[in-house]
Amino acid sequence: MIEQELFATGIDYLAYVGVFVFGAVIGSFLNVCIYRLPLEQSIVFPASHCPQCGAALRWYHNIPVVSFLFLKGSCSFCATRISWRYPAVEILNALFYTGVFYISGYSLTSLVLFGFISALIVITFIDIDHRIIPDVISLPGIFLGFGASFILPWVSWQDSLLGILLGGGSLFAVAYIYAFLTGKEGMGGGDIKLLAMIGGFLGYKAVLPIIFLSSLMGTAVGIPLMFIKKADGGLAIPFGPFLACASLVVFLCLKAKQCCSYARINLASQDKDMLNDYTAQSFSS
Repeated sequence: MIEQELFATGIDYLAYVGVFVFGAVIGSFLNVCIYRLPLEQSIVFPASHCPQCGAALRWYHNIPVVSFLFLKGSCSFCATRISWRYPAVEILNALFYTGVFYISGYSLTSLVLFGFISALIVITFIDIDHRIIPDVISLPGIFLGFGASFILPWVSWQDSLLGILLGGGSLFAVAYIYAFLTGKEGMGGGDIKLLAMIGGFLGYKAVLPIIFLSSLMGTAVGIPLMFIKKADGGLAIPFGPFLACASLVVFLCLKAKQCCSYARINLASQDKDMLNDYTAQSFSS
């Protein structure tokens, strides 16, 4: 029995290691997307190469995290420094995948969340660099979020559809009112489509908390930046990263609430069973 438990535990650890490695590999591909999508380049061809000297990378240059450490953060051909972001994105994606696997295990839900989180990571870094959110991610993401509602356990297709309408509609209204009052564009269409996508995956109940939390985050970061850079209210700060972070926080809160509800139901069921057993024993005696 002990040997069987140890064997099962070892299998579990191997599964987590496998998911972490898989997440890091996908993270390496996300780096390609982050670099190439804003430039409207193919994410498939040509093969990975140094953006500075153009030299094609060999397979051992593409091992997530390990290659960065082995090369000491420099291109092996031209010695150009490699940004810390490459291993950071790989590790970040790997950690998120591992967390999702811990929550959802071997399930279609895990696969859906893998795609959702990776999309948010790509959007976050592209928005930071270029102040844009590519339609090639957000628009298909809206339809994929709605389709995923037939798989995800926490959202129905009605909740997803309402999430899309509320997510896109609410930010559109905010952007329209701001532009009407100030004559300036305060929020891009990319943010509107991004929140519509998030609403499709998480449902309408998550939209308003995400808006509130992302606004809070944006204020907490934006005000100090204005003082540091001595800028006025016209300082442009990408809002996409805050929407992405807030959506993950709200998702974790919803999952925690769901787990607590299941725990209460299980406890209530156990108490009822114990009461029934006690009543049966009382009558039998």
